[in-house]
Amino acid sequence: TRIYLPDNYKLLPEIMKENGYTTFNHGKNDYNFFYNMKKVYNHKATNKTNFKDLIDKQPFFGQIQTKGGKNNTSKLSKHLRVSLDSVKVPADYPNNDVFKKVVAQHYEAIRMDDSLIGNILNGLKQAGLEKNTIVVYFSDHGANNLLRHKQMTTEGGLKVPFAIVGPTEYVPKNKIRNDLVSMLDLSATTLSWAGIEQPDWFEGQNLFSKNFQPKEYIGGHRDRLDHTIDRVRTIRTNTFRYVKNYKTDRILLQPQYRDKKYYTKNIYELYYENKLSQLHKKIFFGPRPKEELYNVSIDPEMINNLASNPDYYDELQLHRNLLEQWLTEGDQGNNNESIISLMQNGEGKPWGEGVNPEYEDYRVDSDGDGLSDKWERLNNRNPEDGCLYFDFNCGGWQTEGWKSENISSNLSGFLGYLGFELDDSIGSIERLGLNIKDLKSYKNLVLKVKSNSDLYVYPNINGKIMKKLKLNKNQDFSSLVWKLGKLKQIESLKSLNFTFESEPGSHIELDFIKVN
Repeated sequence: TRIYLPDNYKLLPEIMKENGYTTFNHGKNDYNFFYNMKKVYNHKATNKTNFKDLIDKQPFFGQIQTKGGKNNTSKLSKHLRVSLDSVKVPADYPNNDVFKKVVAQHYEAIRMDDSLIGNILNGLKQAGLEKNTIVVYFSDHGANNLLRHKQMTTEGGLKVPFAIVGPTEYVPKNKIRNDLVSMLDLSATTLSWAGIEQPDWFEGQNLFSKNFQPKEYIGGHRDRLDHTIDRVRTIRTNTFRYVKNYKTDRILLQPQYRDKKYYTKNIYELYYENKLSQLHKKIFFGPRPKEELYNVSIDPEMINNLASNPDYYDELQLHRNLLEQWLTEGDQGNNNESIISLMQNGEGKPWGEGVNPEYEDYRVDSDGDGLSDKWERLNNRNPEDGCLYFDFNCGGWQTEGWKSENISSNLSGFLGYLGFELDDSIGSIERLGLNIKDLKSYKNLVLKVKSNSDLYVYPNINGKIMKKLKLNKNQDFSSLVWKLGKLKQIESLKSLNFTFESEPGSHIELDFIKVN
């Protein structure tokens, strides 16, 4: 399942090497695609801060990987520690000691990096290379332990520090740029510094060119990360960030590689204990909106979604068009991955096991309840009980396969629920792909539900309509129970449908569906 670069594409250090540069990399060298290191690097750097062995190997081009937010700060000197009382927790996180600790640790990690960078600059000075070396600093994306930063298409996840120092003929001194810059521009700028012609397949532009054209927008994306499958596209303009979520059947904080971390456990505990604010519930555990629009010039934490605000319709339409323009260049995440790729990344891996519906395509469902054996085990259910049971508590697949042909709202509710609004006075949801052989041991079909309007509900099993039951509008959940009776004799339960009758726009929420 290796990913290879397209034919005739080359890595930046490979181009530099072919043009007479000594090239090296110190630290991480996995870039999510396969490449031949011998073709790319011709020097082995043994030290991050000693450059004396490069004096006779000029010109050189190298990258030094620092640990950044992944620094282990446990042994940091006391005088460099950051007090919990001195930090401000971003508004999109609970303001408690757990997240104060996360933020404080991040600042401590920055202090460690700052010290290392000082030693790197001092090492260049000691080697006599300080005045004829261009130094560029930029970071990986997202604060490592902030759940809406790392791996997310937010400002916190995609906006990174970027600083350059060097001889004035290459880098203007004491200047701050406020225009949009992509890291692709750094590659193009580097070739310009080296006097190398830019290949026609390069997307970036020289940041210091007299013909530099400020960007109207920069695009970003999120797809599968380890075993967690998503598809998000984003456009950043000078003032706004637009986000389009394609997979709205999973919450933002779906199962991922940090699930065992103390801060992830804390936010789940707060949710289940009903101690999260409505804002934080909505951000981390609520239904994903199809579109998001934020004025990040005044709302960098992306709290106030303007996508449904009519005053911002023109901005929304502009950003929709920009996204479409960007995606017409090609979207390699448009199609599902191969089964072998999914198995390589979502089965038996130390970072986690895949629970998204994409993994269900090849897994075995022994008892015919529409949920694979593996998925049921991962979600603490019995894959051999032949029991129809949906509790909508898997953040990576909130709908558990329920769909609708006449309800346009997102069926995925808050974690633990299926929630939707009726378009008209009647709407229905359906679960296909069932093959439950024996209903004889079950007496009832149970739906636990609440509605903000009076509601009538009736199920349909294999095309057989059951009794219509009434539910008065209520803030609390109530159980509607249908006796299976003669239906227990059916040869195989293939499909289940629920029809809801109420006022158009009624909000309905389901806690679980089961037979008992």
